Amino acid sequence: MVVDLKANEMVTKAGDVKFHALNGEIKGKLILTNQRIYFKPIENDDHNYNLEILPDEIKELLYFKTGFFSNNGLIFMTKEGKELRFIVKNRDTWSQMINKMY
Repeated sequence: MVVDLKANEMVTKAGDVKFHALNGEIKGKLILTNQRIYFKPIENDDHNYNLEILPDEIKELLYFKTGFFSNNGLIFMTKEGKELRFIVKNRDTWSQMINKMY
């Protein structure tokens, strides 16, 4: 999995996630850099779900539960009104790092 980084862009965190799409969950990688956030699907045929989120596009980060004891959901609310839902490990760490960006 290759992400084209811009000048002076460094990966600060990456991990396996599941993206909640309209047609189900899509497994992939969430990649946090010092300039933006990427989601890259593992399956090559899911390239329509390649996402790039810039910090100034984020309105709010919210949590959600995926089960009774599963506190691993992270929602990106964009200023355009989109709701991007991910299931991540170490949700609090992701949230803290992303909140420092915007």
